[in-house]
Amino acid sequence: MTGKLLALILLFSALLAGVGMYYLQVYGFYYEVEPQPGHDVALLAQGSDTPEPIEYTAFQAIDADSSPIRYRACFETDLVPDQMVEFLPVENPEPLNAPGWFDCYDAVGLADALEAGQAKAFMGTKNIHYGVDRIVAVTQDGKGYVWHALNNCGEKAYDGTVVGETCPPKPEN
Repeated sequence: MTGKLLALILLFSALLAGVGMYYLQVYGFYYEVEPQPGHDVALLAQGSDTPEPIEYTAFQAIDADSSPIRYRACFETDLVPDQMVEFLPVENPEPLNAPGWFDCYDAVGLADALEAGQAKAFMGTKNIHYGVDRIVAVTQDGKGYVWHALNNCGEKAYDGTVVGETCPPKPEN
């Protein structure tokens, strides 16, 4: 009888831990970002160091303090990629997945649109966090998506290789 009770306690504990980890990964750490008009969606013009805000509506965003690359946002704009030639394009952008409950952001659909030429990605802000850039993509029908991605310095810093002289110094905690 004691063995069965211990087995049931272990199974229940494992199930509870699994449900808890799932909840924390998918829901627990995220929070909704309050819109800040003029700051939420900005693009880096070619040859500039300061991002320029663009007009947008229907802004929704989520973020988490647990990782600098958990930021995701959706918006609508009257601009189309062909009108945005003054902004710095991003080569080979890879949209990151968002939690399933954040249904305005579809990373697979966006990746397909980028590959098919139905959307174009631009640099939003370089080094929004150390080694992390904000990427903004706009589709032909005016839907916009924002995510954070590791840049070259971030990839080196987080995988443990030597960062090198081309990267800015890593900030102290």
